[in-house]
Amino acid sequence: MSSPKALAATEAATLPAAPLDNPRPPEVRPSAARRRLLLVTGLAGAGRSTALKCLEDHGFEAVDNLPLDLLPHLVSGVSAAGEAPQPSKIGSLAIGIDSRTRDFTAEGLAILLQNMKSDPALDVRLLFLDSDDETLRRRFTETRRRHPMAPDRPVSDGIAQERRLMFPLQQVADLVIDTSDRTIGDFKALLATELGLEGKAELAITVISFSYRLGLPREADLVFDVRFLDNPHYDPALRPLTGEDEQVGNMVEEDPAYGGFFAGMTGLLWPLLPGFEREGKSYLTIAIGCTGGRHRSVHVARRLAQWLEGKGRPVILRHRDLDRSVPPTGSAGAGAPQSGRG
Repeated sequence: MSSPKALAATEAATLPAAPLDNPRPPEVRPSAARRRLLLVTGLAGAGRSTALKCLEDHGFEAVDNLPLDLLPHLVSGVSAAGEAPQPSKIGSLAIGIDSRTRDFTAEGLAILLQNMKSDPALDVRLLFLDSDDETLRRRFTETRRRHPMAPDRPVSDGIAQERRLMFPLQQVADLVIDTSDRTIGDFKALLATELGLEGKAELAITVISFSYRLGLPREADLVFDVRFLDNPHYDPALRPLTGEDEQVGNMVEEDPAYGGFFAGMTGLLWPLLPGFEREGKSYLTIAIGCTGGRHRSVHVARRLAQWLEGKGRPVILRHRDLDRSVPPTGSAGAGAPQSGRG
């Protein structure tokens, strides 16, 4: 299943149009003689500062809020002017630009991007950071900051206005990352993987457990529903426990449907992994969901991560909703069972 936050790369509207049936050529890896220039933009609160700090940790020189009229002058100083670049002296540059940048316009930045991509001495990419509205509102509320585009109005007004302003850049970005529901560590790991900062060609796999009541993970590439398995929620002794506890795991695996399902899931996944790598995909997120995100999905996600590690595949395991409350369903009274939790 394609993630709604799949990392999208599309051609700029200002570039010469290619025939619709002509597929986009494969991405060219930067050569040693080309300097990497990464423009980092997106919505306020989506993680631009975190991204720049991560890039600094990986050897980039980072500049934030550079006025657009200074960008060509800075870039001209890093490209090879009249002489062949020396690979050993070529560094990488990350520039943060957003709606607060002086003289900022999305159209102006798109034109500058097009001009810089025509420079053979540069490997230029535009990174766009996004997040859902609720996450952005929460981040501004937690930090007690005013939105830069709505200093005297509700944060939601500023988010909506900025989203409209930045939409043209999201459409032409080489890489779009949605930071909703990501920890800083997860975000940095994904950024490093997608930009090839670790020098690893192997597919990076994340397995997530989640609650259907709290929504599908936006980053999920593949989703498996385990709500058909016996639910430990209905066992009073197991209800307070989680899928990380042995007793819960035993009950889940004693379900007659479990063995065939797990064998079928792993049998489906295993041949897909090399195929994804051949197509240039560097990050795969597999989501396992149940009703409450505490019992069945947690155990199955753990077992899948262990199985992949046993096959020599590095895995990040996340339990998204393990410690989150699940809203009640329907209008059942206090004495009625809460159907399907776990």
